[in-house]
Formats: sequence, C-alpha cells, structure tokens
Amino acid sequence: MRDEEGNLLRLLPWTNENGDPCYLSTEGGRLSRLADRLEATLLASAEDVLVRAKPLLADERAGERELRFAGLRLAEALQDTVRIATSRGARLPGA
Repeated sequence: MRDEEGNLLRLLPWTNENGDPCYLSTEGGRLSRLADRLEATLLASAEDVLVRAKPLLADERAGERELRFAGLRLAEALQDTVRIATSRGARLPGA
C-alpha cells in the first residue's frame, strides 16, 4: 500500500481498536523497531504453537476440547504469520 504521495506504507503487525489494519509511513523509527520486535515475537510464538500442536494432532486419544484449542491457536498463529509475510512481501524491491 502507498500513501497519496506514492510512498510505500508498512503494514504493521497490529490492528486499530476497530480491527482495521494499521500502516506506518516511515522506516527505521521507534514504531518500526517496535513492529520488528513484535513480528519476531509473533513468529517465535507461532513456531512454539506448531511444535506443541503436532504431537497433539497425531494423538488418536486427544479430546475434542484439546483439538479445538490447538486448532484455534494454530489459526491465530497462521493469521499472524500471513500478516507478517504480507507486510514483508510488500516491502520487497519490485513489489
């Protein structure tokens, strides 16, 4: 996404109070560094969820509540990861 002057806007890893996407018009500032740290935290969390969910999903004795919980956490992690990938992909040269 670009602003009215054609400058690239960065999709941030959080939304506003209405759930709408937030964008940043500058790179290298305090908010940009905060977004970088949050992205790293979200990706590490997604990896942890995946590592913990795989054995549960393979366990034939796992109950519905456990599987539902794992599925919800996996969906949240995937949503965060897709948002980060979208943001980073939009900032690649030629994107």
